[in-house]
Amino acid sequence: MITGLAMSVAQVDSMAPLSSDIFYDILRRLDGLTLASAACACAAFCSISREERLWENVCSSMWPSTNREDVKSLISSIGGFRKFYADCFPLIVNKEVPEFQWNDYLGYPEEWSEAEYYGDMDDFESISPSDFVSIVDIRYKDKTICSKVLWGIPNANGFNGWFDNCPFRIDLLTYSPSDDHHEDEVTLSVSDGLPPISSMQRERKDGKLWCELRDGIRLSWIVLNRKIKQAANLSSWSPLGGQRHWPTDKDFLIRFGSVIPAKDILPCRVVECILVMKFRVIHTEGDGVQTTLKLTELSMQLEDMEGAHVNGRNSLLILKEALSCHRSKNYGEFLESCNLYSKVQNELKEEKMRIESRLDKCCILSGIVAFIAFCYYIW
Repeated sequence: MITGLAMSVAQVDSMAPLSSDIFYDILRRLDGLTLASAACACAAFCSISREERLWENVCSSMWPSTNREDVKSLISSIGGFRKFYADCFPLIVNKEVPEFQWNDYLGYPEEWSEAEYYGDMDDFESISPSDFVSIVDIRYKDKTICSKVLWGIPNANGFNGWFDNCPFRIDLLTYSPSDDHHEDEVTLSVSDGLPPISSMQRERKDGKLWCELRDGIRLSWIVLNRKIKQAANLSSWSPLGGQRHWPTDKDFLIRFGSVIPAKDILPCRVVECILVMKFRVIHTEGDGVQTTLKLTELSMQLEDMEGAHVNGRNSLLILKEALSCHRSKNYGEFLESCNLYSKVQNELKEEKMRIESRLDKCCILSGIVAFIAFCYYIW
């Protein structure tokens, strides 16, 4: 498409000048990647492609939550829609996952010094939970089913000890999963493209509903810091994994996320940002109702290499660092980063299990020796 545009532009340069409105009308129909490529085709396209209106259209098409007036003002205040797209379209890629060495990982938090666990206090004091904004969009088969904007971090309550030391977690949904009806609830049905299922027994056998949901769902979770005027997408767009029928027969769990740096913040130097989405089957086909799923959870939390939840204090520092780390438009490069993290994490778990197994054997052997010595003594 771009080659054709370049050839047409080469011909246009030798013809009478065309109205910039015509060029604008051409460029406004392009998506972000094509628009960025078209800007390299000729001077006219390069000039017009700097128009904020074009990038505003691109962002609103990709992230419908940016259509809100308060979000538009926010994006303008951090550098505009063109910068916002350049920051948030590529995914976070962290190739600095350390090779596994057991001595590099301290087993328990009490073995860490205060400086290692809490990081630089001066850096922390410059961060406020109210500086962060979450811009979230969910699509199913290219149709937007949910757009939410969260200002600040709920329940942070400033810098009290509860937030600082408890596991960091953001729950985007404000209603209880047990609520039958809520004005903000998000549902998916056959009319949205879901396959009909006659019963959960049938779904357990063929898994058709699960496969369609997993393959069609997309998540974007952009975190923006108003103070440092930076933003990044912490999601993986497509699911990285999931579980059928968990924790109950009617629930589906889908996991998104990314691997982000924690150098000079935690001893493990990298953490996983885990974004969890849960759906529950509330209707199957029959009695005049369609197969329907309800979104019951949408959350974010950070975990270290050993699967321990990162506390609020360190999470703020890590999120701030994530907004300026390396990114890539290559999805294969992103998956390579995630696979490398999983490989090192599994090696760590296996080594920990081997150490615990050896300790168990030593304890058993010590017990046997003590028993023999006792029997010999009383004999």
